[in-house]
Amino acid sequence: MREKLIVALDVKSFDEAKRIVDILYPHVKIFKVGSKLFTSCGPEIIKAIHKKGGEVFLDLKFHDIPNTVSGSVESAAQLGVFMLTVHTLGGSLMLKEAAESAMRSARKFNTRKVKIVGVTVLTSMDNKDLRGVGISRDLKKEVISLAKLAKKQGLDGIVASAAEAKHIRKVTGKNFIIITPGIRPSGAAKDDQKRIVTPKDAIRNGASYIVVGRPIIEAKNPRAATIGILKEIEDAKKK
Repeated sequence: MREKLIVALDVKSFDEAKRIVDILYPHVKIFKVGSKLFTSCGPEIIKAIHKKGGEVFLDLKFHDIPNTVSGSVESAAQLGVFMLTVHTLGGSLMLKEAAESAMRSARKFNTRKVKIVGVTVLTSMDNKDLRGVGISRDLKKEVISLAKLAKKQGLDGIVASAAEAKHIRKVTGKNFIIITPGIRPSGAAKDDQKRIVTPKDAIRNGASYIVVGRPIIEAKNPRAATIGILKEIEDAKKK
């Protein structure tokens, strides 16, 4: 169950992130490093997580011309991250180049291949938000379409709300990675998320991994909060 939980280190400093990792490892094996933390302290936090024994999900959502994204993937591969994100709206060529760069980098550095997952629609968005940026297609249909595109171009998986996970799993198969953010334990605050799901429902809907941030890192007892979520995951696997 520990391998299914990713804790988002959405904090501002190295010391704060390191404190959380020290508290949660080995209950948590994978930690998400996003733009706020990476901008603050860069690769040093990745090295610290690796030194502790954990894995890094680098969530920088690369979205640029194919050549630039290819170079970014290679740089991330050199850091030894387990998995990273690109934006599926970057298009077919960008996604294909990201996937191919991961393969080339594994051969070049004689390391495991970093997994590439495509961000579909942010969990802070709804249909109204999509229309605001010129996307008229229904949110669920948009997410499924982007998931199909990601798989076609060789990505290992996608990031999407657990509310869409069941539908994505049907069209992408059992081995495609589905990462679900916007996870809130029963009774927790929604914060700025619009499409939230409980850990239990996310796993039952077909999520490969769930990402939890504030309900753990802002808890009075982060370890106890983590154990509670792991229990929800375990319950979800029971018939």
